[in-house]
Amino acid sequence: MHVGIDEAGKGPVLGSLFAAALAVPDRSVLPSGIADSKRLAPARREELAEQLRATEQVSVGVAEISVSRIDDPDTDMNGLAVEAHARALEAAVADGASTGETGRGPRVHCDACDTDADRFARRVAAATPRECSVDANHGADDDDPLVGGASIVAKVERDAHVSALAAEYGEIGSGYPSDPTTRAFLAEYVADHGDLPPFARRSWSTCGDLLAAAEQTALDGF
Repeated sequence: MHVGIDEAGKGPVLGSLFAAALAVPDRSVLPSGIADSKRLAPARREELAEQLRATEQVSVGVAEISVSRIDDPDTDMNGLAVEAHARALEAAVADGASTGETGRGPRVHCDACDTDADRFARRVAAATPRECSVDANHGADDDDPLVGGASIVAKVERDAHVSALAAEYGEIGSGYPSDPTTRAFLAEYVADHGDLPPFARRSWSTCGDLLAAAEQTALDGF
């Protein structure tokens, strides 16, 4: 069995982090047109994600890391990315019979979420109780269609998550700190409520700066 894993949502200030894993007997079962999710239009990503889930020999696993988990002071993003990869891997290989699992440990390829790709691979391997071989490379979502497929599924899951938040709270943008729409939403929310929305990553400096600015504005009003 071959498994590709990637994540989406490591850098945003809003919402969860997602990782997706695809388990296949052979890369030849993948649909054509797969590429790094960042290179594909949203509609094309959704189409490919649907094709991947509909392909009998492709097993899909998804893991979500919540905002509360991200804000836990005893965690860090590299460690959470490892956790997400390991959980997605377990979810994908749990149904190994559908992908032709023969009893050998899966061969896993990850897009490295650490400056040291080998260290990231070792950490993912150590985080799963399943015997497997794990490799990690920077740019694997571009170089390996299996990892690219995982990046597509992870991005579609993250986009659906953001869309659900927007449906409840109004336009929130992409959730990234560099997005003017996201920054405007956060500033307005803090001004109106005196606090951050429940899906904001409070430990991010963007959130801390907004809360400090709001507190200073309130003090200046006295």
